[in-house]
Amino acid sequence: LVQKRRCGFPDVAGFSTFSGEPKWAKQVLTYRLLNSTPDLHSADVNAAVKKAFSVWSSVTPLKFIMKDRGGADIMISFSSLCGICSSGHNDLLPFDGPGGSVAHAYAPGKDLGGDAHFDEDETWTKSTNLFYVAAHEFGHSLELFHSKDPNALMYPVYRKFDPSVFPLHQDDIKGIQYLYGNSHESAEIKDPTESKEPALPNTCSPDLTFDAVTTFRGEIMFFKDKHFWRKHPAVREIDFHLVTSFWPWLPSGVDAAYEIPEKDETHLFKGKIFLYFYLGDTILPGYPKKLYILGFSKDVAKIDAAFYDRNKGKIYYFIGDRFWRKKNPDKHFLQRGINKAISL
Repeated sequence: LVQKRRCGFPDVAGFSTFSGEPKWAKQVLTYRLLNSTPDLHSADVNAAVKKAFSVWSSVTPLKFIMKDRGGADIMISFSSLCGICSSGHNDLLPFDGPGGSVAHAYAPGKDLGGDAHFDEDETWTKSTNLFYVAAHEFGHSLELFHSKDPNALMYPVYRKFDPSVFPLHQDDIKGIQYLYGNSHESAEIKDPTESKEPALPNTCSPDLTFDAVTTFRGEIMFFKDKHFWRKHPAVREIDFHLVTSFWPWLPSGVDAAYEIPEKDETHLFKGKIFLYFYLGDTILPGYPKKLYILGFSKDVAKIDAAFYDRNKGKIYYFIGDRFWRKKNPDKHFLQRGINKAISL
């Protein structure tokens, strides 16, 4: 791991946040790019940086505004091992040439506080590594420390990034929301009378319907728009949450869902999109995918309902007044195994 490309921030503590919690005391933060990298057009650098900040703003009340001149809360720069000072960028953490330490950032505060530095000796690309590294470093700029979970964005060693997968792991989300709260809470605090969010579902209404229902690790989950209920058979109370508080990348209004308990897999459907979660809250690399990979024709707009029959080892998909049955859920989903539609 020492030989791999990694964040240059030292691993000096075992906690997810810095001692004393020097977090920002405001929700609107400014940033400025002092220079760019010759590897990319300036517009591509700006887009990657903006996208990296949006990862954190999507799960918190924080807003990020770019400045073209003057001071900013988070100053961003590229520099190499060879510079006019010992470190090349006015701090005591010099870069080490290609590979190794590729970037570092500072916790919130004055002067260098919040600033992020990127090693110019690396080869930066717009679609993958700049965005991924920037998103990690901006986590430090917001006061997150390194995570011990290898699947987390804040893990110190950079891994190959799949651009189709939301980069934040549950550990990242718990850490940042512990510091700043979540985006839903922010909207209510700002001005609940001006919120354009749909009204909360009335749990006691006799007309209440659900978008989807599935088992999940011994519980039952009921989905409705942006929310879901969790009910454990041994507990009388029912928990009510925002979907994004558990699965930040899951769209609102899930159409269908089912669990394969023995594999700890949860499969969810939204329109023509098929999402495949493995081990609870981790989305499998390469997902979401289109419905047709399951064997459906491309004109199928959505799945109305689905469930997994554990006794028979079969999956059933319902569309209108017809259903499809998949005989072997252990086969890879790229292999088509759906029976001909049968009228109910």
